[in-house]
Amino acid sequence: MIAHLRGTLLEKHPNQAIVEAGGVGYEVTIPISTYAALPEAGGEVRLRIHTHVREDALALFGFLTQDEKFLFERLISISGIGPKLAITVLSGLAVAELIAAIRAGAVDRLVRIPGVGKKTAERIVLELREKLPAAPAEAAAATGGRAPLSTLDQDVLSALMNLGCAPAAAETAVRQAKLGGAADFEPLFRRALDLVR
Repeated sequence: MIAHLRGTLLEKHPNQAIVEAGGVGYEVTIPISTYAALPEAGGEVRLRIHTHVREDALALFGFLTQDEKFLFERLISISGIGPKLAITVLSGLAVAELIAAIRAGAVDRLVRIPGVGKKTAERIVLELREKLPAAPAEAAAATGGRAPLSTLDQDVLSALMNLGCAPAAAETAVRQAKLGGAADFEPLFRRALDLVR
């Protein structure tokens, strides 16, 4: 499976990028948020990749941030939401706004995204409301203004939640594990996993 792609950006369009790596041009489907942050053609690009395999196709979906990829993978885990619709949802709202809308049960905000009907919006809220970490503003309020999590911390948090840990418990474990001075993913993850059990 392809998990990361680094290379030269040959072309970019609102929902597609073509990245050359090792002499091969990879067509990658991307959300608008990733498109907006890409360099001009000819620049170097690094994308986190979700490889989607079907009987008749192998498709790559690319993201600049771990948060985008995490939310994409949560969306496609919902029955009736495929990768194309998940990209549309991510293109409709910024990640922080989307998480806040889902956690608040704001179906009216989700149905404004093209292609998302009321039933789909309700299903997204029902399935993901308890599985998503707090958006930055919520997190600051919930943590009494503690420092936001670093990219490494968020990667560990995402890994813990992928194992089924509740978001609040996982975040607390990551923050406690950081106090032990772990600076790399594996030791921080192991320490946080021990704390959350």
